[in-house]
Amino acid sequence: MAIKTKKKPMKQDPISGYKQVNGLRMYYQIHGQGSPLVLIHGGGSTIYTTFGQVLPLFARHRQVIAMELQAHGHTPDRDRPSSFEQDADDVAALLEELQIKNADIFGFSNGGQTAMQLAIRHPGKVHKLIVAAAGYKREGYYPWFWEFLSGATMDAMPQPLKDAYLAINADQKALQAMHDRDYNRMIDLVDWSDDLIRSIQAPTFVISGDRDVVTTEHALELYRLLPKARLLIYPGVHGDFIGELCVGNGILSPRASVEMIEEFLDQDVQ
Repeated sequence: MAIKTKKKPMKQDPISGYKQVNGLRMYYQIHGQGSPLVLIHGGGSTIYTTFGQVLPLFARHRQVIAMELQAHGHTPDRDRPSSFEQDADDVAALLEELQIKNADIFGFSNGGQTAMQLAIRHPGKVHKLIVAAAGYKREGYYPWFWEFLSGATMDAMPQPLKDAYLAINADQKALQAMHDRDYNRMIDLVDWSDDLIRSIQAPTFVISGDRDVVTTEHALELYRLLPKARLLIYPGVHGDFIGELCVGNGILSPRASVEMIEEFLDQDVQ
């Protein structure tokens, strides 16, 4: 009797390139095959500084689409202010260009805010949502975060993030422009209404660390407002659970995190 074995997904070389979206030449990568999963990086980051440890794990079973937002990494700046709403419109336009009708969306930190705006502004593009370490109100962040940000300069930007950017683009002025875009976007943050959060109909996995920049109470508030949500509070700091470049590995390993996220994505939508 022949023994049947489970076929492993065929390994596929990643695709990378640029698409013109909303006056922006946006860089993207596509890895793997299967159901589409979009990764949206954090502020001051690139695809790999945020998702370098987990992207290959997701790509074993899914088609992973990752991009670099305005002024980040390979994507140049443009003469238009940066906002989470604009970033969401850019991601939606990229998916249109790539002929992806809808996808699961995973946003980390500022990318989590962009992911929420994508679900608000382009709900048809979002199948399921993962919002990690992101807030929607100023009071949702610890006071020390705003104190740090109020006087932040380029010197305060983590060196690994600066090094990663300069390895892609050696232009110091472009690095400064990215820093300033991200700084101004956060320092000018205006609270989003509770009703706006309630309007998100996509099943959502809210994830935050117990020593994150977003308070545990705020993550719980977000979870309670969302109509279809799950919540994970993990032991660790900002980005620990995915092995983000600036942090060490926490108690929850990136592999374990991927398994929990994939379990959420694979569950039937209720």
